[in-house]
Amino acid sequence: MMRILSTCLLLGTVSTTAIAQDQPNTILVLDGSGSMWGQIDGTAKITIAQEVVSSLLEDFPADQGLGLTVYGHRERGNCTDIETIVAPAPGTVGEIVTAVNGIKPLGKTPMTDAVIAAAEALRYTEDSATVILVSDGVETCNPDPCAAARLLEEAGINFTTHVVGFDVSDPEALAQMQCLAEETGGQFLTASNADELDLAMTAMVMEPAPVPEPALVSMTFSAVIGEDKALIDTPVLWSINEGAEVIIADQQANPFGFDLPEGAYTATAYSIAGEETGTAQFVAITGGSTALEIMFEEKLPTARIIAPASAPAGDTIQVGWAGPNLDGDYVGIGKPDATGNARWDNFFYVADGNPHDLLMPTEPGDYLIKYYLGEDRTPIAETPISLTPVTATIEAPAEAVVGADVTIVWTGPAYAGDYIGIGLPDATGNARWENFFYLDGGSPQQLTIPTTAGTYEISYFYGQDRTVLTTEVITVSEVGATITAPTEAEAGSEIAVTWTGPDYDGDYIGIGLPDATGNARWENFFYTEDGSPATLTVPTEPGDYLIQYFLGQDRAVLTTVPFTATEVTASLTLPDEAVAGSTINVGWTGPAYDGDYIGIGEVDAAGNARWDNFFYIEEGATGDLLVPMKPGDYLVQYFLGQDRAVLVTEMITVTAVKVDLTAPETAIAGSTISVGFDGPSYDGDYVGIGEVGATGNARWNGFAYTEDGTPLDILVPVMPGDYLIQYFAGQDRSTLQTVPISVTAVSAQIIAPDTAPAGSDLIVGWDGPDYDGDYIGIGLAGAERSAQWDSFGYTDNGNPLTISLPETPGDYLIRYFVGQDRTPIASRPLTLQ
Repeated sequence: MMRILSTCLLLGTVSTTAIAQDQPNTILVLDGSGSMWGQIDGTAKITIAQEVVSSLLEDFPADQGLGLTVYGHRERGNCTDIETIVAPAPGTVGEIVTAVNGIKPLGKTPMTDAVIAAAEALRYTEDSATVILVSDGVETCNPDPCAAARLLEEAGINFTTHVVGFDVSDPEALAQMQCLAEETGGQFLTASNADELDLAMTAMVMEPAPVPEPALVSMTFSAVIGEDKALIDTPVLWSINEGAEVIIADQQANPFGFDLPEGAYTATAYSIAGEETGTAQFVAITGGSTALEIMFEEKLPTARIIAPASAPAGDTIQVGWAGPNLDGDYVGIGKPDATGNARWDNFFYVADGNPHDLLMPTEPGDYLIKYYLGEDRTPIAETPISLTPVTATIEAPAEAVVGADVTIVWTGPAYAGDYIGIGLPDATGNARWENFFYLDGGSPQQLTIPTTAGTYEISYFYGQDRTVLTTEVITVSEVGATITAPTEAEAGSEIAVTWTGPDYDGDYIGIGLPDATGNARWENFFYTEDGSPATLTVPTEPGDYLIQYFLGQDRAVLTTVPFTATEVTASLTLPDEAVAGSTINVGWTGPAYDGDYIGIGEVDAAGNARWDNFFYIEEGATGDLLVPMKPGDYLVQYFLGQDRAVLVTEMITVTAVKVDLTAPETAIAGSTISVGFDGPSYDGDYVGIGEVGATGNARWNGFAYTEDGTPLDILVPVMPGDYLIQYFAGQDRSTLQTVPISVTAVSAQIIAPDTAPAGSDLIVGWDGPDYDGDYIGIGLAGAERSAQWDSFGYTDNGNPLTISLPETPGDYLIRYFVGQDRTPIASRPLTLQ
């Protein structure tokens, strides 16, 4: 493969220097030594050479000078067996082919002397001369081919030897052949078979094909800026170089188009406005990319920051700025990192004003104040600032009891939000405050001690980030308290409790059941500010309780005494049954605590009852209880007012109440009918009439209270249809009795002219029910104003009526309205002129 590759490479080099028409005469020197009988793929090498030469020279130009020298073809062992069979001249192809075909390999390999003989035949010392040697073996006569080649090169005018090693593997022979070629400026090719020999000979002998014009590639060059690759819209100068050679220079355009031969180039773009240069290496090749972009970085806007060179840590300073003021831009302060950049600790948006306050970090040191673009947080301006340490002091007592208020005297910067707090130190030696006060209240101030004894730290904290400026230690000891109370009392009762203790703000004494830890969460309590002794309400559930003194600060317990709540009893006396809605008298015994009551209610699934009606237990041993309207089984119960706990329960059965109604089956719409009733006539009971609803019930339109006696006058609705007359219990509006009634339509007639003068008085006759409040009115025609009148007269003013007409001409309607709900029951058109 290396031989083939070498041959192919020489096609472009030897062919341009061998035998074109304007090249010197050439002699082909062919090996006729005995080694040429050697075979390749079963064919003698001399036969392959003969066939290749015959085929090759068929197309050889007739005007090209060519000769033939052969060696080792006539005698054995004779180093002088060298013969120039055909002298170099045009038109010798046929003679050369015949001579080559007649060669019978026989003797030695005097290839160096054969080259010398060919050179002499070409008069190499007088004219340019080229020898093409084809040999298959090592030099067997001349001991130094390289020295001979150097002499030829030195003596010749323009002498060149090209060598084709045919089926040569001997390193010495290859070295000799290569030396012959290189010393005379020629090329050395190898061929291992007939095809490669043909290729090599063609490269040496034939005139090369015309070199085609180089292909041109149409290139487009663009100078762009920013991530969106926008074309630079200001002048751009373009230069293109191929190595050191300048192809074009300072051509102004963007984009810029130019045709280039295939090759490797460098493009340079110069932005005049930006005073920047961009460069890119590229390759122009047919079928490849024809577009080249040179990217320019988008120039950041400029900004300035004006701030003091130093400031106390944690302080607020004014910062002035000048910059683009784009949406989201901000100025921030932060410590520079290892790269010299800073991530802001505090900042302000530039849109908020100029100058603007900027909060300094609490840690002293060197910082940078920077102007950041809001879009991507890129800093475009900065100024350094040094933050100096800030001091603070705390004066506090060395000792205090739990829960007490102590006086704290302090000094410090008193920045917004700064505070002094007390807390237990953690594993790091710092303390998180439990109680604190803000410093805007001045010095001194009161600080509340926590409720657990121990060694605490009182610290000055920056409000900005809770950094501690200074700390003092305080020892907190226990505080005492006592409770004196009875050991037992009835559940729900009130007991007197005497106590001693610190009486801090919010302290209280409470009673509750103990939990698994032995503590109790209070159920009832009183504040110690109420004095000693004070009244404490016992819970309603019997059992063992704890009475405890609680600190108001965090409900910590100072002292505890046990207490037993004993069972309290009650009884009820009432009938076994009662009529629904009636009132029964209930007798009772019990503690009669404040808010206790007796109630009646339906039994739920759990066997309990939530009262429907009730009465509070006051003086006396009996009370009136209103029975619910729904028949069924009920519970009457004694409830403690404290938490609605039930002390005693009795059962009562509520029976249905009977009611009868007497009313006509039909009535005219808007009329008044007489309805008789027989019923309990409880307080608030009433009889009403209403349309039948989807549930079969009716909501009344007109009604009368039963307390008015029987029969009752009921106003019938104006709208015809099916209605119900119902007896309603006043207690809960439940329906006790229902009878149906059909309401028929009521009619009326209006007698009036068709036209009348606008603004005049009109005499109107009518025929209708003349119910209370009925009236005749006149108004503009139109469905949307069907019940609107402009002027009117009541029917109880007589018949006919005189009605003043509107001043505006137009189409009107005269209507008869029922006074009950203003429903029109007759109409007549009227045109006012």
